[in-house]
Amino acid sequence: MRVLGVDPGLTRCGIGVVEGVAGRPLTMLGVGVVRTPADADIGHRLVAMERGIEEWLETHRPERVAVERVFSQHNVRTVMGTAQASAVAMLCASRRGIPVTLHTPSEVKAAVTGSGRADKAQVGAMVTRLLRLDAPPRPADAADALALAICHIWRAPAQNRLQQAVAAHHARKGHTA
Repeated sequence: MRVLGVDPGLTRCGIGVVEGVAGRPLTMLGVGVVRTPADADIGHRLVAMERGIEEWLETHRPERVAVERVFSQHNVRTVMGTAQASAVAMLCASRRGIPVTLHTPSEVKAAVTGSGRADKAQVGAMVTRLLRLDAPPRPADAADALALAICHIWRAPAQNRLQQAVAAHHARKGHTA
């Protein structure tokens, strides 16, 4: 499975592509950041974000896209930019028919480090180890994007079994899924 992870942000949007299956060594295919100038008009920033994400989708052709679920923060301006960047990533993937899954920050941290309260340094260190890299990807947004992709690859088998069980239950009860 090839997954594009997106750590959404309007100024810096982390992007990482990981390939592999749960239980086997994973391979990083690419990592980077889509940047937009903080002083530009919001419309131009969203278009720039779309172009950057489209370029990653075109180059790496992922089968799935994993985006960090936007969570409430104290700074409304920050959460708005994050939500807007997240929506652009979801739109780009959905336009291409690529399934999108949202993962919370604590789900990603728990999957990659074993603790939902891990800090950025711990996430970066584990991403470096799991992908057998020479150094943690910089900036941290890039490492977080790779962590999202890893989380998705590792969680996908369990999520698929759960979806199949729910569908089977509904079929037995005469419901439509």
